Amino acid sequence: MSLGDKISNKAEELGGKAKETAGGVTGNEELKAEGQGDQASAGLKNVVEDVKDAVGDGIEKIKNVFSK
Repeated sequence: MSLGDKISNKAEELGGKAKETAGGVTGNEELKAEGQGDQASAGLKNVVEDVKDAVGDGIEKIKNVFSK
């Protein structure tokens, strides 16, 4: 995962936490739910990036085996 993706996903996660907290403090359930959704979205993006990294690593290992 690129550094830019990590930063973007972390920013989305932190923004979601802030929204969730603000929604909880003000009693705004819609804002709270939006914050939870933002956090879930950031988490899913991290999982997708981890899978892409793992697939890329696996392909490199296979290439190394066949290049010998």
